[in-house]
Amino acid sequence: MANTDPLLLVLKLALDAEEQAALLLKSAQLECQKRQNQLDALNNYRLDYMKQMQSQQGQAISASHYHQFHRFIRQIDEAIAQQQRVVADGEKQKNYRQHYWLEKQKKRKAVELLLDNKEKKRQAIELKKEQKMTDEFASQQFYRRNK
Repeated sequence: MANTDPLLLVLKLALDAEEQAALLLKSAQLECQKRQNQLDALNNYRLDYMKQMQSQQGQAISASHYHQFHRFIRQIDEAIAQQQRVVADGEKQKNYRQHYWLEKQKKRKAVELLLDNKEKKRQAIELKKEQKMTDEFASQQFYRRNK
């Protein structure tokens, strides 16, 4: 009878949904890390470029070179700002998927709880039946002895 319980099918579906949600979450986490690594690379590139320019500080630089340097730094800063938005979007997606996974996990646990309660009720009924049979047997024995 337990094998044909419709709740077992519901549990299987809940487990499948939770597993899918976990895979989506893992994918979002990896994507977030990738985006953060790209942002870190841009920040490191900017820092290296600034250090390179600082090392030339005592040397004479042409106005066009200085202008070019500032224009390039602005471009890097724009790329960093854009990548920060990409990272923030990735974080939002990751948080959404984490919430989705937690919801699926909660549903699965609820179905497991229902199945557990159902099994406990079945065991209690079985125990009562056994107790009733034992009581009937004892009363028949008592009746036979006293006859």
